[in-house]
Amino acid sequence: MKHKPPIATPPPPPAVPRPEPPGAATVPIWLFGLLGAGLLAAAWYLYQTAGEFSPQVYAPYRTLAELRQANPKPAADPALATGALLYVKTCSPCHQNTGLGQPPMYPPLAGSDWVNAPGPDRLVRIVLHGLHGPITVKDATFNNIMVPWKDFLKDEEIAALLTYLRRNQSWGNAAPAVTPARVTAIRQAETTRDGPWTAEELLKIPADKP
Repeated sequence: MKHKPPIATPPPPPAVPRPEPPGAATVPIWLFGLLGAGLLAAAWYLYQTAGEFSPQVYAPYRTLAELRQANPKPAADPALATGALLYVKTCSPCHQNTGLGQPPMYPPLAGSDWVNAPGPDRLVRIVLHGLHGPITVKDATFNNIMVPWKDFLKDEEIAALLTYLRRNQSWGNAAPAVTPARVTAIRQAETTRDGPWTAEELLKIPADKP
């Protein structure tokens, strides 16, 4: 029996290119780069001239740098930060976070002539040994007992606390800082004292020496 020869399969027809829609054109890649560069330049311009998008910047300032240069931030004082924390823990329950005290028991520390005295010797003694009996602050009389802190606070802590009180400008206080050495000297000079001070006793101690 004879085999029939295989029938050859015709080749596929050539691909016909898809016609482009009318008006279509290839966008060159360099155009995307040019567009990106333009957007970057525009953003930088706005950053420089729109106050760096910060609500803190307004006329006459144009940038944060100009604002900071015209309003320099004071250097941070570690003693003030430590004193603020100590005040919240030890003093604010009686004298309040505002420093206004609680009449007629606890006197104000804000604007107090006792706090703003040139020298801190009276304040140091009050914190070390406490205070009892009447005391006049800002033309008002207060009468209660303040506990001593000599056994609970170190000299560095007392100095930081009193520095915070005396330099708290938001309370209207602007007295010199208190050094730990000053507290140490007073503590050592009063080692024999047993009991709180009275205002009458404290007024005999000079407070005009910074």
